[in-house]
Order: sequence, then structure tokens, then C-alpha cells
Amino acid sequence: MIEAVSCGGVVIFRGKILLLYKNFHNKYEGWVLPKGTVEAGEDHQDTAVREVLEESGAKASIIKYVGTSGYTFTVPEDVVEKEVHWFLMMADSYYSKPQKEEFFVDAGYYKYHEAYHLLKFANERQILEKAYNEYRDMKKNNLWGYRKY
Repeated sequence: MIEAVSCGGVVIFRGKILLLYKNFHNKYEGWVLPKGTVEAGEDHQDTAVREVLEESGAKASIIKYVGTSGYTFTVPEDVVEKEVHWFLMMADSYYSKPQKEEFFVDAGYYKYHEAYHLLKFANERQILEKAYNEYRDMKKNNLWGYRKY
């Protein structure tokens, strides 16, 4: 068993959530949240910000940590057990451009109920729900703005 750690973001701009559409040779296809593997010397926050920028072109700031999810998948020589650390993030605009090298073919911002139903994986829907509730609480208490917290 191979253990791996990734970090990602639930990126929000003006109430809408950033999603990416991946199509890997028609074997893997679906809408996902941006995430990626921690590189040597990186902390989780740096990885999340870097991966969001690389995969989507979106510049985003971390607002708060929202939790972890996990999943396993098989590679030819082993089984990979992946732990993903998630952050609620605020984008600085609606700009997005999918990273073609990682087989992302579309990117965009969606209303919560649209994003929830588009997401391919149940564990990402759970993280979205948790992060969006945090966002709504912050918004209700006038804590969501144009600066880091």
C-alpha cells in the first residue's frame, strides 16, 4: 500500500464554487474540486494554493481549513491510499482556465446546488457541503470579505 497526501480547495467567488471537468482518455471523466499532491518542502496551505492556480488558473486565498477526505485507487503495481486536506478559499475573480496537461477540459464557477450535483465523488460533495456551510455562516456574520482571516 502506498500512502499519499494531497491538498485542495473549495474555491468561492461571489457565492459560486469553482469546479474542473477532467477527461482522461474517456476512462476517467467528471467534475471535481481542484486538488493535488504535496511536494517536498511544501506545507498543506502552499500546496492547496499552488494546485488551485495550476489546475484552474484561479488566484485564491485560504480562508480556513475545513477537513480531510480519503479514498483509495489501484495503480498497476499497488494500491494507493490518498488523504486530502481541504481548505475554504476565496478567489479574486471569476477567471479560470483548465490545465490541459492534467486532462482538464473545462473549468467554471457554479451555484452551490449545481456544483453539488455535478461533482463526481461523494467525498467531495461532503467537503463542499461543509465548506459552503462555513462560507454561509461567515457571510451571515459579515466575516466574508476581501481579506484573509
